[in-house]
Amino acid sequence: MKNEKSEVIDLRSALELLNSIPGQLIETNEPVDPHAELCGVYRHIGAGGTVMRPTKIGPAMLFNTIKGHEDAKVVIGLLANRERVALMLGTKPERLGYLLNEAVKYPIEPITISQDKAKCQEVVHYADEPGFDIRKLVPAPTNTEEDAGPYITLGMCYASDPESGESDVTIHRLCLQSKDELSMYLVPGARHIGVFLKKAEDAGKPLPISISIGVDPAIEIGACFEPPTTPLGFNELSVAGGIRNKAVEMVQCLTISEKAIANAEYVIEGELIPGIRVREDQNTNTGKAMPEFPGYTGPANPAVPIIKIKAVTHRINPIMQTCIGSSEEHVNMAGIPTEASIIQMVEKAMPGRLLNVYAHSAGGGKYMAVLQFKKSIPSDEGRQRQAALLAFSAFSELKHVILVSEDVDPFDSNDVLWSLNTRYQGDVDTVFIPGIRCHPLDPSQDPEYNPLLPDRGISCKVIFDCTVPFKLKDHFQRSRFKDVDPNRFAP
Repeated sequence: MKNEKSEVIDLRSALELLNSIPGQLIETNEPVDPHAELCGVYRHIGAGGTVMRPTKIGPAMLFNTIKGHEDAKVVIGLLANRERVALMLGTKPERLGYLLNEAVKYPIEPITISQDKAKCQEVVHYADEPGFDIRKLVPAPTNTEEDAGPYITLGMCYASDPESGESDVTIHRLCLQSKDELSMYLVPGARHIGVFLKKAEDAGKPLPISISIGVDPAIEIGACFEPPTTPLGFNELSVAGGIRNKAVEMVQCLTISEKAIANAEYVIEGELIPGIRVREDQNTNTGKAMPEFPGYTGPANPAVPIIKIKAVTHRINPIMQTCIGSSEEHVNMAGIPTEASIIQMVEKAMPGRLLNVYAHSAGGGKYMAVLQFKKSIPSDEGRQRQAALLAFSAFSELKHVILVSEDVDPFDSNDVLWSLNTRYQGDVDTVFIPGIRCHPLDPSQDPEYNPLLPDRGISCKVIFDCTVPFKLKDHFQRSRFKDVDPNRFAP
């Protein structure tokens, strides 16, 4: 593996690194209410993404004084900046997709350590003890005042196939429903844990599950890979092992037959109860869940599975990690694995032609990708559109692909839009692919919006081909400036 940096091994070492770099982390001792206020503050500081303006990309923020939680802190925005993610993963921002692709190709499986070495079990609270209440133990915020309840937004959900024993880690929205219950939203058919739950329910058995909060950022990024890049049976924790060139350390849980991430700040141990579903907003009746990556507050799901909590363990003076659902943090967690998946798929089919990929912020890291494509010979003409089709195959939730030539920076939106304006004609450079399954959280992908759609989550996928035709390359040369060192004049 290319990455030799080992400074970051958990959340605390990540914060130490960021604290040593000006402008990457700020702290406040001002008391903050986790109900809407904390996220309302960070919306202005550094949320970015698809959050309604005014917002911006800025530093991560550590809140040291949480109302109602004496010993806990909350950090938000750790991954809400591509440069910051690159710093913590030991690479350059434009190379993140390639780093993740290498990690998938050369994964390192997790290992299990003894419980006496597991920092996540320094403090233990059993659910059958008097006074146990997860709402008092875990300072889970609400993004807005309309949320269905407090949400765990960055919980690494870890469970195993009841038949094969193969394990998987994914991230789901988890709402605190009572003193010992969480609801869990599963996008139909999109996550391995949904397959595990169905198998357990078919057998009439609960599914043990651990939820690790506050971990190495490499784990959070790696957990967001999806099929076909990481098929059923592929444990995404091995991606984090590949990134760090070191196995992720796990520990056996105390109350369930499952493992958790050993150096997590918090671990919730529980079981998904077979056959039980609840309304997500049963405590608030707002009709809404929480802000999601498209920039809208998702509707409360009328029937979500329940996790019955058996125990909560945590480090001494734990740090809760959270994110705003529609922030740049989601863009990076979902988008960088998407970039890696596209790179892998296209490189196999046509090596050397795809130069880079950016899963654009405006699509929440899921809906839009910009592909930088190089045409070297006449027969490369048309292959750029084949690359776009492969991108849709690599990541099924992708909706729009913008193709640009090698002289356009895919990470610079103004440069991409310049290409759209000077190298694109709508009637000849647009490819429509109707009737394809995409993602149900896009409100335009609904029969109410388009009566031609047979079901929610069906979309018309579009390719915008803004590449220069090979035979016209000489007519589309950008102005060439003298290459000089500006540091002589503006140090």
